[in-house]
Parts: sequence; structure tokens; C-alpha cells
Amino acid sequence: MSSYQKELEKYRDIDEDEILRSLSPEELEQLDYELQEMDPENMLLPAGLRQRDQTKKSPTGPLDREALMQHLERQALETKERDDLVPFTGEKKGKPFIQPKREIPAEEQITLEPELEEALAKATDAEMCDIAAILGMYTLMSNKQYYDAICSGEICNTEGITSVVQPDKYKPVPDEPPNPTDVEETLKRVQNNDQELEEVNLNNMQDITASTIIELCQAMKGNTHVRSFSLVATRSGDPVANAIAEMLRENRSLQSLNIESNFISSTGFMAVLKAVRENATLTELRMDNQRHWPGDAVEMEMAAMLEHCPAIVRFGYHFTQQGPRARAARAVTRNNELRRQQKKT
Repeated sequence: MSSYQKELEKYRDIDEDEILRSLSPEELEQLDYELQEMDPENMLLPAGLRQRDQTKKSPTGPLDREALMQHLERQALETKERDDLVPFTGEKKGKPFIQPKREIPAEEQITLEPELEEALAKATDAEMCDIAAILGMYTLMSNKQYYDAICSGEICNTEGITSVVQPDKYKPVPDEPPNPTDVEETLKRVQNNDQELEEVNLNNMQDITASTIIELCQAMKGNTHVRSFSLVATRSGDPVANAIAEMLRENRSLQSLNIESNFISSTGFMAVLKAVRENATLTELRMDNQRHWPGDAVEMEMAAMLEHCPAIVRFGYHFTQQGPRARAARAVTRNNELRRQQKKT
């Protein structure tokens, strides 16, 4: 047995509990202080877990904020400004940098025949552009110039080399016209079950209130003629989603529902998905691009809903998880096959 092992043998039968019981409160506090595990490099931890507590000094009295501010202000005024080591006079020192001229090495110098030198000297910018395209130097021109040069046998783009840094000019695309739907008239027609009203489109109506959409959903419960209901980008949240869920439980004529690009959370998603299970007429549901990702549980519920609802043949949502995505794809494919077989029979 080595001497080190013999040294350790005398500590084998030590009673740690007896030693701890014999320590004074001050010694126990010091032991606890020494056994604290700190991680000073981890900036995500609070200060108490990065450095031991060193504030054992007892307070001298209650905090007087006004007196402290006056002391700091007086100290700042009495402190003299430090003189600059080199005072600034505005004088510019040194010589301005001049880019040295690079001499072309002899091995990089290219000498052309006199006829080619003369032709290149007289070539216009458009002709130089076509020559660059033929030689494969496409970095000297824009994409439009390059494809114009290689797709035609003659010079058709007269912009020239100097237009390389200029962007291509595109025709301005006019803004999408505002939604022409008259909300008040549409609400009355839905409430009166107008047989000529088959589509309710509220897309991109930023000024429509949630209460108005909820009133429309309540009117849709007994409507038997509307086939499509769309409220894309209407700032709708969970209250609207709950109203839609109530509508789906009673409506038996709606076939297409689009609630994309809104502020619906996972709670609203769950309400709509559970209501879709009780609806046998809805064939298309789009609910992508919400303000927040609904979560894994909602994506699993989407896949389960598609598996239990053979009527849904079009579903608009971009899954982030592979499992629900594969299940949803199989379910939609199966639903479309069932629809095709029903049409054949």
C-alpha cells in the first residue's frame, strides 16, 4: 500500500455528522459559504449565482434618495475636468492618402492585333456590351443586357456598359383596390338568408370591428345559402375564432372557410378545430400565417382533425413538424380519393 493510500485510511471511519454537530453557527455559515458553486462566466444567471454575497456590512440608516442625488450632483460639479493631453486645434496633420498606381506586370499585358485595337477603340457601349456577353464576362453587365445579347443575333440592347450599376426599370404595379364589400348590407343579407348571396368576402378590411364579425358569424348559424366565408387580414383574434366555432357547430351549408393572416392563438385554433369535427359540409379550411406559431399540440390536433373529417379535401397551413405534416398529407390524399370515388358512383 502506498503512502498516499495509508494517509487516506485514517479518514475512512470519520463521522461527518458528529463533526457537523460540533461546529458553531459561524463555522457552519463559513462552510456553507465555501461550498457554494458559482459560475461567474454565465451571464444568463442572476448575480447571486455568479458571485458570492459580499454585502455583509450593516446599513447605516434608511435610504434618503433626495440627499443622495444632491451629493452626486455636488460631487459632479466639484470635480474638475481632465485636461486633454494634446489640445485639439483643428489642424490636420500628415499627408492625405493617395492610391498608388499599380503597374501591370509584363505577363499580364495583352497585345492585340492593330485591326482589333482599332475596332475596340471605335466600338460603342452597346457593342462592347455584346462583346462582353460573347466572351462570357457577364459580371460587366446586368442580367437584362446579358440575356438580350445571347438570345438575339443583333445588338438589341443599347443601354451600354455604363448601365451596369443601374437597376432595371420595371413597370409600377398599382396597389390592390380596397375591398368593395358593403359590410352592413352583407350582414342584412346574411340575416335575411338571401338566396343570391353565396360568398362573404371581408379580406383586408382593417377597419372592421371584431363585434361586427362576431355578429356576422351569429347570423351565419341559420344561413343556408352562403358557401364561402373569408376574413383574411382582418385583425381577428380568439373572440372571433370562438364565434366561428359556434357557427360551424350549427351551419350546414358553408363549404369554404379562410381565416389566414390574423391574430388567432392556440386557444382559438383548438376551438375551431374541435368545431370542424362536428361539421360535415366544410370541404376547405385555410388558417395559415397567424401572428404567433400555435404550437406542437395544435399541429397534432390539425392532423387528427383531417384524419377524422373525410369531407376536408383542401387544407391551408404550413406545418413546422414532420410528424403532423406527414399525417396531414396522408389524410388529405385519402379524403380526395374518397371524394373521387363518390363522384364516380
